[in-house]
Amino acid sequence: MVRGPARLGVVLVLACLVFASSAAISRTAATAAVGPFTGYLMAHFTGESATGEQIYLAHSQDGLNWRDLNGGAPVLLSTVGTRGVRDPALVRSPAGDRYWIVATDLRIASGTSWNDAANRGSTSLVVWESTDLVTWSAPRLVNVAGSVPGAGNAWAPEAIWNPATGDWVVYWATNAARNGVTKHRIYSARTSDFRTFTAAQLYIERPGTQGIIDTQIVEVPESVGGYRYYRASADGHITVEAANSVLGTWTTLGNLSHLGISNGATGGNVVEGPMWARFNGRDEWTLWLDQYATGRGYLPVTSTNLGSTGNFRTRGDYGMGGTRKRHGSILNLTAAEESRVLARWGTAAPTNRIQSYNYPDRYVRHANFDVRIDANVSPAQDAHFRLRPGLAGGSAYVSFESVNYPGYHLRQEGFDLVLAPADGSTTFAADATFQRVTGLADGAWTSFRSYRHPDRYLRHYGYLLRLDPIGDAQARADATFRVTS
Repeated sequence: MVRGPARLGVVLVLACLVFASSAAISRTAATAAVGPFTGYLMAHFTGESATGEQIYLAHSQDGLNWRDLNGGAPVLLSTVGTRGVRDPALVRSPAGDRYWIVATDLRIASGTSWNDAANRGSTSLVVWESTDLVTWSAPRLVNVAGSVPGAGNAWAPEAIWNPATGDWVVYWATNAARNGVTKHRIYSARTSDFRTFTAAQLYIERPGTQGIIDTQIVEVPESVGGYRYYRASADGHITVEAANSVLGTWTTLGNLSHLGISNGATGGNVVEGPMWARFNGRDEWTLWLDQYATGRGYLPVTSTNLGSTGNFRTRGDYGMGGTRKRHGSILNLTAAEESRVLARWGTAAPTNRIQSYNYPDRYVRHANFDVRIDANVSPAQDAHFRLRPGLAGGSAYVSFESVNYPGYHLRQEGFDLVLAPADGSTTFAADATFQRVTGLADGAWTSFRSYRHPDRYLRHYGYLLRLDPIGDAQARADATFRVTS
């Protein structure tokens, strides 16, 4: 949980999520069907700007140098809870055929104070689900901390597959009173589908009044350091612990004080918001630490043996791209996953407006998720779309994706046009796909025929957009548009 350090009297815990090597693949179901990796995908947020607390993606080929995807714009927006998200965790199913993003339900940019967020905030997490890393479900809320007495929030979630129980352990920080002390502790719950969760259980607690936020766990080959799981915690220093089971007893191995890195209690380079990743093809790991106190962004430290803190070293051969990257996670990508992600977000599609033929001062826009034509659209981005290859039918068709609601497309519902989040279904894909044809009223313009209802065209009627059969000159004019830059 990246936050204003002066506003929270708690100490953060940093830790890690790494994917298993080939040795571990043979012994855990979590990676049994996944292999070999060719690239890296980072999910993150950027800060407290108007759209900064949403889901962004970045790609790397070498694990050190990052390029912003989708032209540096968010790829997913939360429309539930606080309508903002931070600290996304991105995980892959054991079979490698499903993915989830789990994030903090928090939007400081809306004017929420850190005190309110910590003590009277959301006790839910936001979850997205995908089968291909490209098409994501609508966001949903899961109230994981609602059963914790006096819970004030649910922050910085992470998830790790637990082969001992055959399901996921999801863990997060909640601020609540316990034994007379109110502070952040790490709670956990189990789930097999990120929909139904067991009751929250206390997972990690530090002594006295010291709080914990931002815990991640990593699974590695035991040959790396003699342990199966590692945890890096920010409790004055960056402390590394180890265990042989996700829910087992943890042993302290040391800290990173020799690098001049701390969490603020002892000076040095003050960091938080960690992300861990294993370098593809070799037993070497990177711990990315956000230098939030100086605003310099992430700094990588690397290790070839997580069982010893003495071999960690800082790196200078890295680049973070054009956006500031805040607390997120990194997923190692297979060639097929990398190809899909880059095809979808590697190059930002141009932004277009759709101009009415018979009302040339009006443009197609969304307003409260309905679709109409208006003049003088405000905010202007409500009338900006990216014309993507058709969600159904491929490149011979088009789908209209909103610029300020990425992942949301124009679709028909009962022949009415609405803006809605793609849910990955074949029904949605057909309803949100159109064929560009010669303008029905003017050959120099364009009309859009419905993929699902090929006898109907996109047209405005009373300034509202709908699908209609076209039978007269008025309808042909209403169904004619120009795509402009």
